[in-house]
Amino acid sequence: MELAELGFDIWYQKKQEELQRPDCSVARITRVDRDRYLVRNEKNEVQAEPTGKLLFSAESGQDLPCVGDWVFVQYHNDGELAIIHQVLPRKTFLRRKSAGNSVDYQLIASNIDIAFIMQSCDFDFNLRRMERYLVMTNEGRVEPIILLSKSDLVSAEDLERRIEEIRLARIDARVIAFSNKTAAGLEVVQQALEKGKTYCLLGSSGVGKTTLLNHLLGREEFETNPVREKDGRGRHTTARRQLTVLENGALLVDTPGMSELGMISVGGSIDKSFSDIHELSKNCRFNDCSHTTEIGCAILMAVQSEEVSEERYQSYMKLMKESAFHEMSYVERRKKDKQFGRMIKNAMKLVRKRKPLS
Repeated sequence: MELAELGFDIWYQKKQEELQRPDCSVARITRVDRDRYLVRNEKNEVQAEPTGKLLFSAESGQDLPCVGDWVFVQYHNDGELAIIHQVLPRKTFLRRKSAGNSVDYQLIASNIDIAFIMQSCDFDFNLRRMERYLVMTNEGRVEPIILLSKSDLVSAEDLERRIEEIRLARIDARVIAFSNKTAAGLEVVQQALEKGKTYCLLGSSGVGKTTLLNHLLGREEFETNPVREKDGRGRHTTARRQLTVLENGALLVDTPGMSELGMISVGGSIDKSFSDIHELSKNCRFNDCSHTTEIGCAILMAVQSEEVSEERYQSYMKLMKESAFHEMSYVERRKKDKQFGRMIKNAMKLVRKRKPLS
């Protein structure tokens, strides 16, 4: 297998040449399971670990390797262990706010060409969550395709109604409906996969991501769990992030189900995802319009005339406020981290200058 078959194109070749690391080989991160890594090169896939320098120089989790990354490595133990020295620049990425109270970024995957945003046609269908995924893909410059799974659980009329809801929400991404159970639409999903391109499955637990991956592989390679009948929810079958090479040469990343999709500093991506509302904002009477109570707010007038649905307006405002709030918290935290780092460096300088006692 050539590196090009793993997605290593001219863009990455130029970055490799610019960084000038003749002492290292290039490989791709294919699996991340907590602090354990697998990398793949032209020949095989081996376990890997980052150098201490890479770990200690990382200012945040974003600086550490994630699935999909291209990295500089050196091999040891007759090629059975790779040491990761450096992460090559990322062309695209998928990230969110870390789950819980922590205000930091969590990388989901990198160097992704197309993200499959997956929702089921029954309990899981949620336009507001879909909008959040679209903001994520827009921020990372990843093309989205929406997959509606479990199409066998709804009538043809209900399925068309779901798709119409997506269009009325001004979501123009391609939509593919399919069923893991009956195989309806699976051929269309397969046709969307191109050799050498990297895809990523995004969605909640229980929507059928791992089952779809097994179908695309043509074998039951990954474990799946049944969902609860009362609400259609599933347990986290996938705890890892893993890149798999499919039979047709496409590369697919499976990810754990995400219950939280917090946003940090993604105002521009929100404007792109809600381009209709962003265009309306240019006609507001005041440049600093908050779009809440002002007279002459073009967005509020569009909501009143039902040109923009109240649900879509509320979603836009909620995402903008959330993004701005977490951005302030993130900037403040980074400021404190830098101040603490400078304090430690100054203390170490004093220790080195101190003369030993005679």
